[in-house]
Amino acid sequence: MDIAEIDEPAGLKAVTADALAGRQLRYYDFAMAAFAVILICSNLIGAGKPAQLTVPVLGTVTFGAGILFFPLGYVLGDVLTEVYGFARARRVVWVGFGASVFAAAMAWVVVSLPPAPDWAGQAALAEVFGQVPRIFVASILAFWAGEMANAFVLARMKVWTEGRMLWTRTIGSTVVGQGVDSLIFYPLAFLGVWETGLVVQVLVTNYLLKVLWEIVLTPVTYRVIAWFKAAEGIDVFDTATDFTPFATRV
Repeated sequence: MDIAEIDEPAGLKAVTADALAGRQLRYYDFAMAAFAVILICSNLIGAGKPAQLTVPVLGTVTFGAGILFFPLGYVLGDVLTEVYGFARARRVVWVGFGASVFAAAMAWVVVSLPPAPDWAGQAALAEVFGQVPRIFVASILAFWAGEMANAFVLARMKVWTEGRMLWTRTIGSTVVGQGVDSLIFYPLAFLGVWETGLVVQVLVTNYLLKVLWEIVLTPVTYRVIAWFKAAEGIDVFDTATDFTPFATRV
């Protein structure tokens, strides 16, 4: 479908982020919870496995398995910033950060506890989750920096474009945000664990796939954003927003 054919919902009230103070938002909490779930599941289940597939034309492609699901979090991050503004997206990033810290701590405790003598699963558990603390440290730093960059670029571009050409800011913010994320995550998580060449290969491949995913999902992002905006009846512009990343207030 041509992006130009997907219209913004009519009758929305353009407001600044400050105008949402005290207002009941119908779906913000659900979006926050979904964002945190996607983040935790992508890291726990998919981040530590390099997968290989044979792709026509491209040949054999090696990529991190989490790439199949993690970009959904970036799409949802775009929705949060576009619909609710930078400050509320920033709050969600901090919630995801806190959830990741808890997951890493829990994984470390569970793996470290002495197993019962008759339980044979300790080696498998340690193999799967033994690197989780390192992966999670890399992941939460990369996630925090990448998502903040993503939200900042999208929010600023929305003001610059006066709310038009949504595709430019969803894709443009992903190019920046995923670049920051990838450059932090893969070296911190896997250098010394994987061969350096594999780290570089997976970094570049995953970055390109993430950006491609964003492009492919743009019509879906349009639909979801339009639905959220229509449901909330607002269109937030960050014209007077404090863009410091080190705050959780909205």
